[in-house]
Amino acid sequence: MRAEGQAHIDTINAALALVRKFLDWDRALRRLDELNARVEDPTLWNDPKGAEEVMRERRRLEQAIGTVNEITAEMSDAIEFVELGEAEGDDETVAEGLASLKALAERAERDKVQALLAGEADSYDTYLEVHAGAGGTESQDWAEMLQRMYSRWAERRGYKVELVDYHAGEQAGIKSATLLIKGENAYGFAKTESGVHRLVRISPYDSSARRHTSFSSVWVYPVIDDSFEIDIKESDLKIDTYRASGAGGQHVNTTDSAVRITHVPSGIIVASQSDRSQHKNRATAMNMLKARMYEAEMQKREAEASGEYAAKTEIGWGHQIRSYVLQPYQLVKDLRTGVTSTAPGDVLDGALDPFMAAALSQKVTGEKVDVEDVD
Repeated sequence: MRAEGQAHIDTINAALALVRKFLDWDRALRRLDELNARVEDPTLWNDPKGAEEVMRERRRLEQAIGTVNEITAEMSDAIEFVELGEAEGDDETVAEGLASLKALAERAERDKVQALLAGEADSYDTYLEVHAGAGGTESQDWAEMLQRMYSRWAERRGYKVELVDYHAGEQAGIKSATLLIKGENAYGFAKTESGVHRLVRISPYDSSARRHTSFSSVWVYPVIDDSFEIDIKESDLKIDTYRASGAGGQHVNTTDSAVRITHVPSGIIVASQSDRSQHKNRATAMNMLKARMYEAEMQKREAEASGEYAAKTEIGWGHQIRSYVLQPYQLVKDLRTGVTSTAPGDVLDGALDPFMAAALSQKVTGEKVDVEDVD
């Protein structure tokens, strides 16, 4: 096998091995047999909610297992095609086989990511909060750049984006903003973006044209429905109302319709000002609070399972998950996975899928990468 073909084969095998590990292959096959048997039981739909869960799990396993088997079979056929061409000295047949392997490698990478989105809430819509760190206008401008980056990423994937909450900076940018992103697997992809993001650039606000480092944080949590039971005591809540305002004077209200809810025991704060009705903003904020508390519980369970403590950290040096350097060179570097891009303009315009895919894969492998930050 030529080096080119072997490289494609290695890519395919690595992707399939990751999916098999994620699914716990033998257990997944047994589970699919169990689900198929349950679907044939005529009493299944006596409990419609339970039946829908069964059908959803069955579809996910069928798709993942079917994809692995299909790619495995097609890879075997393509290898046989290349070897036949090489044996007969038929360059055209070899080229056709190599093209098939290349296409399969690309498909395996795409399908691998899709298969990894099988968490409890991965298929759900998501909230995404951006908060400026210390540093005034610099960090607030950076926070607004991040808000735009995630909006553009969502639009690239065909998702719908709504601005739920917005607090403008004093001179430019934002102090914070909350996006509601609606689309299949929105939370599954976006959850890998939670953390501190660092920007290095020549400041447009510095008359001496010096380099500045700015930090902003991103916090992602799923939109949950009534099927998730979250116990929140009214006595644990501090509810404030205030006058809503948006960028450039948009959505300005003359009444205190915006709502901020603080869950005192946990310190979680959520806010909504997207509607002119205080009642509707309160309902939205309560849904956001339930989602945040659900996400916090998921993080706790995941941390306990991995023996690590996961928590929201200080927005500053030493806590960043990714650095974006615009001067004196162009580089975006993920400090968890080592994935880089020399086109930060594209990344800031929403080209985030390679970073998300690598972070999803790392959650499965548990492999820690020793990555040095960039200056």
